[in-house]
Amino acid sequence: MPRYFPIDAGVGVDCSESDILAISWTEERLSADFVLPRTEGRALRIRFNRETIVRLLGELALSTENDTEKEGTIPRHFAYRVEGSTFAAAQSESWKMVHEPVHHSRFVTGGGCMDVLSKAEPSFEIIETYE
Repeated sequence: MPRYFPIDAGVGVDCSESDILAISWTEERLSADFVLPRTEGRALRIRFNRETIVRLLGELALSTENDTEKEGTIPRHFAYRVEGSTFAAAQSESWKMVHEPVHHSRFVTGGGCMDVLSKAEPSFEIIETYE
C-alpha cells in the first residue's frame, strides 16, 4: 500500500482547482508550471535539478492503478512524497541504483497528476505568467 507524505509547496494550492500549464524537461532538469487558483498572471513552478523519470496521467488512468488504499492523503492537497507506489516499483532498478536515493513526488490536479522520480527534492517558486 502506498504511503503519502504531504509536501508544503509554500502556497495554498487546492488541487481540484489547479492544472498543469507547461513542462520543460532536459536531461538534468525538470520544470513544471501549475495553475495557482484565484490568481491572475501567476503560476507555481516546480523544479527538480537532477535527472528525473516523469509520468503525466489523467484522472481516469490514475484511478485504474492497483494503489487503491492511499494512506496519508489529505482532501484537496496538491503535493506529496510517496513511498511504495506501483509507479516507482515499475521503474528501472539500475536507474534507481545509479541515482539513489530516489524520491517519488506526486502533484495532484483536478484532472490528473504528475509523478516524478528523482534524487533531487522539488523546489517551488511563484512565477509571473504574463497572461
